[in-house]
Order: sequence, then structure tokens, then C-alpha cells
Amino acid sequence: MSALDLRGVGKVFNPGSDHEVEAVRDIDLRVESGDFISVIGPSGCGKSTLLRLIGDLTPPSAGTVSVHGKSPEQARLDRDYGMVFQTATLLEWRKVQANVELPLEIMGMADRERSRRSAAMLDLVQLARFGDHYPWQLSGGMQQRVAIARALAFEPSILLMDEPFGALDEMTRERMQTELLRIRAETGTTVVFVTHSIPEAVFLSTRVVIMSSRPGTITEAVDIDLPEPRTYETREDQRFYSLLTTVREGLRAVEVDAE
Repeated sequence: MSALDLRGVGKVFNPGSDHEVEAVRDIDLRVESGDFISVIGPSGCGKSTLLRLIGDLTPPSAGTVSVHGKSPEQARLDRDYGMVFQTATLLEWRKVQANVELPLEIMGMADRERSRRSAAMLDLVQLARFGDHYPWQLSGGMQQRVAIARALAFEPSILLMDEPFGALDEMTRERMQTELLRIRAETGTTVVFVTHSIPEAVFLSTRVVIMSSRPGTITEAVDIDLPEPRTYETREDQRFYSLLTTVREGLRAVEVDAE
């Protein structure tokens, strides 16, 4: 059974009104367990909407979304999702470990197990020494690592990430990309990742999905066959540059069609 299966999915906001917007149309996408799928396309093409449809943050206007054979609503109730956004959205008045424990606290997990699990997650993102710090005492990259730890705390099978590294400087961003791949390798989590960066999409993914201008449709899916593990040297490999060109040409074709 696939982790995600989207068939004929569309989304219209404010239907029938003067402000009607068709965000995405006829989305067909199949994601296998353990895949790392990056979604890339022009601004406003519906990438974030697609992520919200998968995560049951908004219902589709057409088509079906299946998550491990379940509806998105049931998958959310079963806690199949972890979500990470562009900003870490941490609670400034709670220490780092308390921030990671927040979803576990909401679930009603016992104190001892909650503490054990949050400590394990902070160790996973290599922030074990910072549990007693407040978010404002950490760098932007460290805050995003806390957000990833929090999203993984209840062991979701799918991680949905909406431009999580977009606000970071280039060197921090590259380190975070490597960290994310390490975490994925250790947890086996399926990842759907929205980005505007072609190099980021190619470096991280098993497949890059290219979307058209609004209403967003999937125009191409590029398999990324770079060897694992991916390292600094991966970015200097000729195959990496070849895949960059393939994805860039796919996006350029989208722009030409829009014109």
C-alpha cells in the first residue's frame, strides 16, 4: 500500500463568488513509503495548498486523497502526520524540551515517557544539550531542528514540510539539508517537501515533482538517482548538475506554457 495516493485532486477556494480561485487541478500523485518527494513550481502554483490537502488542513473540492489507505481526516486522527513550516513556530515561554513535548502533552502521554521521548528526539537532531534553553537563545537553524524534533516526537510515518529552510542563510541551509537526510535515514519517515530551490530539491529527493502555474497541475516528475548517503561531494558530482538542468528545463517549460 502506498503512503499517499492522490487521484484527480482539485481545490477551489470561495467557489461561486467573485473571489473564486482554482488553486490546483487534476493532481495525480503516488508516494511510496520512505520516499522523499520535493514539490517545486512557480510562486502561487498551489504547492502549499497541495501540502494542506494531504495533511487534512483543507478538504479537496474534487478527487480523492488516500493516506496509507485511509482518509486524510482519519490519518490525522491516527497521528500519521508531522508538519514543519518555514518558521519554527515555537512557544517562546516554553523551554526547548517543553516545546518538543507539547504534542505528547496534548496526547496525554505520561510524564516519564514524554520526557524520555523528547530527550530522544533532541538527541536525534543533535540538540541534547539545549533542552533547558529557550527558543530565543538558539539560532534560526537550531530552532528549525527543534521544530523537526517536535514534529517527529509522536513518531509520524509522514513528514510534511513547507519551505522549512527558506529563511536560513545558504550555509546553514545546506547543513540543515544534510541533517534532514540523516534524520530520515534513521527514522524511515516519508517526506513531502515544498521548496523554491532547485538545488535543494535535487539534493534531498528521491523524486522532484514539477507543478504548473495556477491552477497547479503536475507537469513532470523527475526521478533523482543520486547515490546515498548524499554529502558535500554530491553537490560537485556531474550527475547532480545534470539533474539540476533537467529540473530547470522542466520549470522553464512551465513558464513558456504560462506565457
